[in-house]
Amino acid sequence: MGNSIQQLADNITLITSPELWLEGEAIRQLETTAKLPDIKYVAGMPDLHPGRGYPVGAAFFTTQYLYPALIGGDIGCGMALWQTTVKIRAMNQAKLIKRLDNIDQPLSITECTDLWPEILPLNNHTYASGTIGSGNHFAELQMLETVYAPEIIRETGLDKHYLQLMVHSGSRGLGGMILDKHTRQYGHQGLIADSPAGKEYLMQHNLALDYAQQNRELIGRRILANLREQGQKLLDISHNFIEPVTINKEYGWLHRKGAAPANRGLVIIPGSRGDFSYLVQPLETVSSLYSLAHGAGRKWQRSACKGRLAERYTAEQLTRTAHGSRVICGDRELLYEEAPQAYKSIESVIAAMVQAQLIRPVARLKPVITYKVQTEKK
Repeated sequence: MGNSIQQLADNITLITSPELWLEGEAIRQLETTAKLPDIKYVAGMPDLHPGRGYPVGAAFFTTQYLYPALIGGDIGCGMALWQTTVKIRAMNQAKLIKRLDNIDQPLSITECTDLWPEILPLNNHTYASGTIGSGNHFAELQMLETVYAPEIIRETGLDKHYLQLMVHSGSRGLGGMILDKHTRQYGHQGLIADSPAGKEYLMQHNLALDYAQQNRELIGRRILANLREQGQKLLDISHNFIEPVTINKEYGWLHRKGAAPANRGLVIIPGSRGDFSYLVQPLETVSSLYSLAHGAGRKWQRSACKGRLAERYTAEQLTRTAHGSRVICGDRELLYEEAPQAYKSIESVIAAMVQAQLIRPVARLKPVITYKVQTEKK
């Protein structure tokens, strides 16, 4: 395993490699968070980067406390992967972009009921139903570029002759509302899990977790309907959530902040909008707290991106990638913030997890069209 698993302290594990760049501030946040009351174990993933006070790309285990602020406002954010009926042989990129149309406006409850009554948003919560959101959220049509484990591909139903669809989104406004309510009442302190406050948070957390998954379902179906195609959802994995687990014979609560679960089957791990995505088979191990990287991980802060890139690339140039894919993004600022250059290489992140014996790569997918936002920001 070489240097792929590092012990920064008795209770802090970092999955990395000599080739992987990690920001010092991210490691500092990891170490600071590990000192919070009742934090028993901490694991940093190869995509670790600084967040708003707490690192992104990490998992934290407690036995008594829940920390809503560790999960953040986008409870349930995650990735869904669909196999579509869009034939690659007959694919016309320009026609697909035109058919995708604009999916920035939320679906109303009536539209949800008329189109897909079985996935009516929970308790009639709308919260921008059927929309992707801003930041690093996106939907992407992809093609199966390399297969590493053909026997697993056959079992999943992935087909190299047709495009795949990946959806990355969260609970939209619902998760933010839940976090805001709890931080106004309790600040960033932990909540005893079996206290009234802890039980209330878990109930609301679970509602947002379910809503995020249903919203990815809505987004996927909405895109397929616009394309006039069919699709089968193969997996849906959240990476911002709390779950009860037993680690080293202790029962407690695993907080994942930008960390994919390694105990729920296959995981899709995207690169930047101009990079490959990987489908991987987790090899469950307690060293990483049964967690994996959830993506490539940021290299640059959002505020620094335009200054670094504007003199080298126009906004129009950033809508085309080295793989020949197209990026649909009417928000010029977001184009710079989410440029491939602002992210680590997905290859280095995957390599670190392979070296640590956390995953087995199953397939590599190449981007064809990435949808972020159609409407130009005013």
